[in-house]
Amino acid sequence: MENIQNLPIDIQTTKLLDWLLDRRHCGLKWQSAVKVIREKINSAIQDMPESEEIKQLLSGSYIHYFHCLRIVEILKGTEASSKNIFGRYSSQRMKDWQEIVSLYEADNVYLAELASLLIRNVSYEGPALRKQIAKAQQLQQELSRREVECQSSGADLRERYYAACKQYGIKGENVTRELQALVKDLPVVLAEVGRDAAKLDEHIKFYTAFTNFVCEWSEPVLPLLTFVQKRGNTTYYEWRTGNVPTVIERPVVEEEPDAVTNDMIDWGDFGKATDMQNVNDGITVKDGIDWGISLEPNTEDTGAGGIDWGDSEVTPIEIEILDAGTDCPEGVARGEDALSILENSQSRSQFIDELMELEVFLTQRVSEMAEEGDVVAMSQFQLAPSVIQGQSREHIRQMMSQVQNLQGRLTSLRMQHLFMIQASPRYVERVSEVLRQKMKQADILVLKGATMAENRQEALEEQSKLEPRVDLLAGCTRELQKLIEADISKKYHKRPVNLMGVNI
Repeated sequence: MENIQNLPIDIQTTKLLDWLLDRRHCGLKWQSAVKVIREKINSAIQDMPESEEIKQLLSGSYIHYFHCLRIVEILKGTEASSKNIFGRYSSQRMKDWQEIVSLYEADNVYLAELASLLIRNVSYEGPALRKQIAKAQQLQQELSRREVECQSSGADLRERYYAACKQYGIKGENVTRELQALVKDLPVVLAEVGRDAAKLDEHIKFYTAFTNFVCEWSEPVLPLLTFVQKRGNTTYYEWRTGNVPTVIERPVVEEEPDAVTNDMIDWGDFGKATDMQNVNDGITVKDGIDWGISLEPNTEDTGAGGIDWGDSEVTPIEIEILDAGTDCPEGVARGEDALSILENSQSRSQFIDELMELEVFLTQRVSEMAEEGDVVAMSQFQLAPSVIQGQSREHIRQMMSQVQNLQGRLTSLRMQHLFMIQASPRYVERVSEVLRQKMKQADILVLKGATMAENRQEALEEQSKLEPRVDLLAGCTRELQKLIEADISKKYHKRPVNLMGVNI
């Protein structure tokens, strides 16, 4: 018997209510009884004495049996004056709460209600709060990650924006004006290239002598490069005709006017007296409206009254075809002819092609001179001109470097964009729009990152509100566990009772 008395009673919390019903500790209709009790509690709390402890008890989310017992104990002190000689209270407050306690104790309704509360806290309330906290924490991590991504992407777009501006050679403060300013400096840059081309005299002579000696080539090589080397970056007219123009009329590029921001329509002076007078000059109003249509045939228009089919003899139209450039007076450079050789796209392409031709020759010559150690190669160039024999491999490499430098200055990405801007003013708008889109996307990502930070802060505040609720629920659940374990233990002669799985 002593061994049985010391054996603990282990009850799974989720099965506690079934355990109590199976052992006849509670009735099957306990929910109906609890409903009646809750109505009486709601009615009784409307009339309560002033007591701080009662206020704390009533401020809880749910009032159960043990709260009612404590309220009765408090009322014994506050309602002591209404107690008669038989130990009963005439106060209606005391009668109401004593009735509630007695209804709770009938068929152990209070125990079934407490078990239901404990199961709800353990199975539903606690996991729901934990799930909300976990969701808030996960949302914070996701928002933090996306915030970093937005900041990183925004910084990357800004770097790409300034890198693109650097390629164009501008600061990026006012893209349109800076690009237009670069085009104004383009003739100066091309003039410097033309002056540096004058240093290619030795290169051209070396290439010419080599082609004449090896290939017996009598025709001139690198004609445009030779022309620029001697005369500089002159007009295309001078290169085409060989004569210096007396008048240069460069093409005028009309800048697009700024967009009209006014939404109103400019009707001009329409409606004034002078305009209305001009409008009315051609309208004759008598009895009706004169539409200028007559039903009578007009013999003057049709001659003999028939239809003119155009069979009469007509003077033939002579079309004169003029050659390009012949419409300009002699000595006048106009349009494309007025541009410099390096500004004109056609001559510039030829100039670059000849530079590449010279570069390829020098590169090949450097490679060949590295392998000319044999007797055959030495004897082959014994009869060559001195300009060929006197060249060393290192000197040719220096000449090749000069040609590459000149070519790179014309074919760089920045120069390509400048040539495009010069050829098409609308290209400035396209480039500006592309760059503005990059900066706009960067600003959007920065704003998006700020929004992510705000949402993350809201999720953090939500978590800070949920955590005290979890702690409060855990405290109430532990208190319910102790009360239920103690009450069941009384029914089994103080045997220890353990409710298993009470975790919040």
